[in-house]
Amino acid sequence: MQRSNAKISNVEWNARKREFIVQVGRESYPFPYGKLRLAPSSSDPVIDAYPDRELGKEAFTYVLKSGSEDTVHVDAVLEANGDPEYLGNLFLHQLSVEAKKGLDASGLGIRQLARQMRTSPAQLYRLLDPENRSKSVGQLMHLLHLLGRRVDLMVSEVKD
Repeated sequence: MQRSNAKISNVEWNARKREFIVQVGRESYPFPYGKLRLAPSSSDPVIDAYPDRELGKEAFTYVLKSGSEDTVHVDAVLEANGDPEYLGNLFLHQLSVEAKKGLDASGLGIRQLARQMRTSPAQLYRLLDPENRSKSVGQLMHLLHLLGRRVDLMVSEVKD
């Protein structure tokens, strides 16, 4: 399943655990109230939550007793849960955007760069397309190197 096109099929809430339970495809993900912009409280609890049809079910909307409402995109749910497919696609997207910036700044032509990579211009365009997820990190690293870009991968502890 392509996570960036993930659809929310159901949303429930659990006031005791202070979280939403969001059904995306076959998976259920918790989404804590603490990550919301508009947090429910005991005096202003959630009274409704639903996949938002106006947003193609790629988000859910929740309504508080006061009438206030907010929307949460599926990407926020997947990111909060560290979904590996979503995070991998996000990483590829970021590398592709940097490669495009590098190409624009380099003054190199597509054909020249394709020759250096020993590939076709069509394949190079696919590598540069942030929406294309059928590419490898290795291909993008090679491209970024040729464009004079260095990629430093930093792993750090997550602190909420």
